[in-house]
Amino acid sequence: MLVNGKHYRTVWMENGVVKLINQSFLPHKFEIYECKNHFDTARAISTMIVRGAGAIGSAGGFGMAQAVLESLTESKKNLSEQERNEYIENARKRLKDTRPTAQNLFYSIDRVYNAFLKETDKTNAGKTAMEEANSIADEDASACREIAQAGADLIGHNARVLTHCNAGWLAFTDWGSALSPIFYAQREGKNPFVWVDETRPRLQGARLTAWELKEENIRYAVIADNAAGYFMNRGEVDLVIVGSDRIARNGDVANKIGTYEKAVLAYQNNIPFYVAAPTATIDWSCREGKDIPIEERSEEEIIYVRGKDGEGKIRAVQIAPEGSTARNPAFDVTPAKYIKGIITEKGLVKPEELGILEVKE
Repeated sequence: MLVNGKHYRTVWMENGVVKLINQSFLPHKFEIYECKNHFDTARAISTMIVRGAGAIGSAGGFGMAQAVLESLTESKKNLSEQERNEYIENARKRLKDTRPTAQNLFYSIDRVYNAFLKETDKTNAGKTAMEEANSIADEDASACREIAQAGADLIGHNARVLTHCNAGWLAFTDWGSALSPIFYAQREGKNPFVWVDETRPRLQGARLTAWELKEENIRYAVIADNAAGYFMNRGEVDLVIVGSDRIARNGDVANKIGTYEKAVLAYQNNIPFYVAAPTATIDWSCREGKDIPIEERSEEEIIYVRGKDGEGKIRAVQIAPEGSTARNPAFDVTPAKYIKGIITEKGLVKPEELGILEVKE
């Protein structure tokens, strides 16, 4: 990620501390948030200080490594083996309970946990867990770069791309999924233009995607979520690329709420609709989209909007009548029939051909 010309990863770990770009303050303030233990890391994931499928996956892996390291500290030296294992198992559950939809989170936590279980010399368990967590983060960054190269071939010169939510640098360890082909196309000199859905209720498009594109000097315009169909109908959108939080075996895709309606609109207007995601996002145990659990978040996210006021202070402003109730599903499911292709680090595949990517263990 480029911030004022300097490269950052979204999440990393130093000396047992998980460090995150604090996404709740962007685009108005750039801050590194520090999680000193796995409790802090779990809280950062649940409160969306860090968000995005790959980013919370890496954070969850680092949080699991923190728990293993914590179990070996001086303060816990008197724990029995059973008590130590219970501590780590409880941490695993705590981290998994932070967000129910994103597959990368469960994938990463379980990989680090299984690495711990396989380590026969428990005095090396902390080192083993850390190495596994770092491997996951590195693989996430590498996969997203491969997605960038594969997806850039779909973007012509001066192409007008519509995206929804944020699936760029901030949503992964590095590079991103849906935005990475756009970043790559820009570096190839293709000069793409991006329609940025604002993405209510948390406005990840207006706050995060726009900020990333600005940092990369890519042309863009923020639009209201319900304006996408207008621009599609006028012939001003050449393709749509979105990310994903979980992909079912049959190619159905869960992504930020509002993705489904964009897919239907694109289908109706003969505009190719692509999903970009690393294979770690695929849940091979999930048969179809209706089996994906959908997180429902606080109604306050609907009733209030946060932003910077005229004095430069970030405030929450109530926009609905006092006493209003709201529903706030965080994701929806786009059926495979609306998706032209899924861009992965292994190349572009049709949803119905997703099975060729499965690795049998």
